[in-house]
Amino acid sequence: GGGAIREAGGAFGKKQAAEEERYFREKEREQLSALRKHHEEEIDHHMKEIERLQKEIERHKYKIKKLKDD
Repeated sequence: GGGAIREAGGAFGKKQAAEEERYFREKEREQLSALRKHHEEEIDHHMKEIERLQKEIERHKYKIKKLKDD
């Protein structure tokens, strides 16, 4: 339960309940924001890795071409 004061009801209990709801909504918003940021950073990291690998592929293709041309 929410404690004796909250269970007693009345204006104070309702105010307490509203403050708790607000607190948990804010915490959830912060967690979702942190999770979103984490995923965005992961995407950025993987995009950079793709770029790096594409450059490696091009480098190898160039070496193959050089071998054929010689």
